[in-house]
Amino acid sequence: MNIILIGAQGSGKGTQAEKLSQSLDIRHVASGDLFRSAISQQTELGLKAKKYMDDGHLVPDDLTIAMVLDRLQAPDCANGVILDGFPRTIAQSQALDKGLANVGKRVDCALYLEVPRAELLKRLSGRYICKAHQHVYNIETNPPQVAGICDIDGSELYQRSDDRGEAIQKRLDIFFNDTIHLIDYYDGQQKLIRVNGNQSIDRVQQELVNVISERAGQR
Repeated sequence: MNIILIGAQGSGKGTQAEKLSQSLDIRHVASGDLFRSAISQQTELGLKAKKYMDDGHLVPDDLTIAMVLDRLQAPDCANGVILDGFPRTIAQSQALDKGLANVGKRVDCALYLEVPRAELLKRLSGRYICKAHQHVYNIETNPPQVAGICDIDGSELYQRSDDRGEAIQKRLDIFFNDTIHLIDYYDGQQKLIRVNGNQSIDRVQQELVNVISERAGQR
């Protein structure tokens, strides 16, 4: 299955996508990770993307679409993907539909993690990420066993520049003013499934697995 995971920053998309990737044995493709990899390698695309990301803005569609579609052609995506952070606009959704159709594939369902804005602000301000592999922690809801150190790989934890101050508000404004239109887009295709993201990580995961299994049985 090819699954879109929709949710504002701080809704738990990355955490849930990783868990779903393991349980469903399909690849987790996060646009943010693709860009951060390009930034760390100081590629031309990465340097262009860095300015937008540091300011809390979205990377322009032409850069994002080209990178994601190229990633989806990789052999490890043949059995399906969970897309996290892409698409974020109607134009990106339409480009994705066209790109998948060109290789005989489609989006099977779009899962929307609903979380109140006040909770998102609280989560984002306490979010830290490990430098080695981008594992996500939260000082309140999912703290590491040792402060400042990743439980999984032992690397240092840091707070992203766009998880601080006004950048957080900008990112949430973009979601609730622009990205939210994806809800209507996939609802119109009868592919949208709403899931309450304001629950424990395990509870949200179980609901996601249940709705995906139900949708798979309808194919």
